[in-house]
Amino acid sequence: MAGGGTRNWRLVRADTDAVPPSARRFMARARQRRLRAAMPWLIGAGVLLVVGGLAWLVYGTSVLGVRDVRVVGAVTLTADEIRGAAAVEPLRPLARVDLDAVGSRVRGLPAVDRVLVRRSWPSAVVVEVVERTAVAAVPAQDRFLLIDDEGVPFRAVAAPPEGLPLARLATPGAGDGNTASALTVLAALSEELREQLVAISVPSPVQIRLELRKGRVVIWGDDTKSERKSTVATVLLKQKGDEIDVSAVKVVTIR
Repeated sequence: MAGGGTRNWRLVRADTDAVPPSARRFMARARQRRLRAAMPWLIGAGVLLVVGGLAWLVYGTSVLGVRDVRVVGAVTLTADEIRGAAAVEPLRPLARVDLDAVGSRVRGLPAVDRVLVRRSWPSAVVVEVVERTAVAAVPAQDRFLLIDDEGVPFRAVAAPPEGLPLARLATPGAGDGNTASALTVLAALSEELREQLVAISVPSPVQIRLELRKGRVVIWGDDTKSERKSTVATVLLKQKGDEIDVSAVKVVTIR
């Protein structure tokens, strides 16, 4: 350069108006394509974050933990007895409570026949029980064992409930033959016989006898043809006599 001077360079940013419209449109479309391509990933990442946060909240914290165990259907059992058997850990995340395990523990109570366990959001476990219903009381030393219609002894009481017949059985239980015979006969009795029944005695499956009020007895024999025997015995109740023998239905006697 003349005069020996130095050349100075200066970077000048071009105004957007200097970019041709076609180039600007191309760059805009490129940005939109990149944004559309990234959008599913962004949405997926957001969903994962939300789901992960909710899962952690529900399964990993006590925010939705157990604060109440509600008992429904208890009659002879107390709510505390059932809660104790359920053994649900306080503040345990409700979603992580093993309902089957809780039901199994409650079902272990002798008086429980059926149980249903469910979650009640946000913080309760509901335990619904159906207790066994006593059909007879078995004398056992200084107490009485209540048995249900399956022969299961489920509660010991000091005195049998009013109106419940006694069942004189040596070894009451669901697998006991004498118990099964007693239940078969009890299920076949007419209303008249039920009203007068005091006890059923089963020393063996072929020596069943009913003890009625006023000292009357019905010799039943075995548990076969029990419905027919019940019908015949009900008719003979109207006749005088302290002992009714229906063990052989075709040849009944009354003395």
